[in-house]
Amino acid sequence: MYEEIFESIRVAAAKRNLKESTAGAYCRTVKYFMDTIGKVSLAELTMEDAESFLMEKQLSGVRPETYNHYHSAIKFLYRRLLKALWDDDAIPRMKNDRSLPTVLTKAEAEAILAATKNLKHRAMLATMYSGGLRVSELVHLHYDDISRTHHSIHIRNSKSRVDRYTILADRTLGLLTEYWFACGKPRDILFPSSYSGNHSHTA
Repeated sequence: MYEEIFESIRVAAAKRNLKESTAGAYCRTVKYFMDTIGKVSLAELTMEDAESFLMEKQLSGVRPETYNHYHSAIKFLYRRLLKALWDDDAIPRMKNDRSLPTVLTKAEAEAILAATKNLKHRAMLATMYSGGLRVSELVHLHYDDISRTHHSIHIRNSKSRVDRYTILADRTLGLLTEYWFACGKPRDILFPSSYSGNHSHTA
C-alpha cells in the first residue's frame, strides 16, 4: 500500500547519506503512523496529524528514545517528502535522561569473565570491556582491526560514522590470541557466528 512512499523515503535518505537501516526504520515508523491515523496517501496528511500522533505518544509514557525516533521519522516525512514547514518549537523532541550509565567495577568484570566458560563469549566480553565497544562495533571487528604492536583496536564506521581507535589491554590481547588460534585463525570477521568457542579454559 505504501511502497511508493517507502521508495521516496529511501531515495531522500540516500541523497542525505543516511544508512539503509535508518531509511528502513523510517519506513516502518511512517507505516505505523499512517495506519494509526487512518490515512493512506501523502496528500491526506496534515500537520495536525503529526502533532496529535506525537502528543499521544508522549502522553502514553514512551521512553524519550522511542518518542524521538517517531519524531525524527515523521519530521523527515513532512520536510523531505511533503516539503512542509516543521516547527520544532511547536513539535519539540523529548529530552533524554542525562544520567551516567552504570559502569562495571574491575571486580565485577573479573567475576563475569570468570563465570563465562565459552572462550568466544569470554573474548568478546573482555574486548567490549577493555575497549568500550558497542555490540554493533564488536560484531563487525576484523582481524586486521587488532594491532598487537600498538595495543589498539581500530573501530571502523562507528555510530557517528567516524573511525576511531581504542585501547587493547595486555590481558585482553592474550585472550584474543588464545581465541584466534582456537577458532581457526580467522582473517576476516574476528567473531564469526559459525564458531561456537565452547572451551572451558579459565581466563
